[in-house]
Amino acid sequence: MERTQVKTKLWLVNDKDEPIMGGGKVSLLEAIKEEGSLNKACKKVDISYKHAWLLLREIEESVGEPVIIKRRGGKDQGTFLTEKAINLIDEYVTYQNILAQTIYDKTFWEVIGLKISARNQMKGKVLEIEKGDLVTKVKIQIEPATITAVITTEAVEALDIKKNDKVMAIVKATEVMIGKE
Repeated sequence: MERTQVKTKLWLVNDKDEPIMGGGKVSLLEAIKEEGSLNKACKKVDISYKHAWLLLREIEESVGEPVIIKRRGGKDQGTFLTEKAINLIDEYVTYQNILAQTIYDKTFWEVIGLKISARNQMKGKVLEIEKGDLVTKVKIQIEPATITAVITTEAVEALDIKKNDKVMAIVKATEVMIGKE
């Protein structure tokens, strides 16, 4: 029997639902950011200079503003990203991380496949949220106790978790910790 796998392809779209960029264009922008040169970036991602210009023009047409700045001559010459381009990369990476934390997480598939037993799921109410740069602590009141879940800040923002929200706490046995007073 063949084993099946899940694959996803992510791309950003503008407000008209037109594609802005996917993984290939993100790789090009990241290479420009790292190399400071369009020519070196093209070699790094193995595309022609002409093709790179076409991709950059497509991104700029989709977002309605420049994504690179070219400086000629002097010690500061090169190709650099605009703030818009850096924000697009950050947005793409954020969504890619959220995808990785759900689609590629076996727990996600267990949840939608209803393989998690009822005893692993507890309904509760969010009491407090302590946001950090990378992880956030979410205190959940589950009668008669309160539990704290530590999840990524990106996940909290993607799920739009707020105080007093009704949530479902799902306990994964591999991540249950025991403490002693």
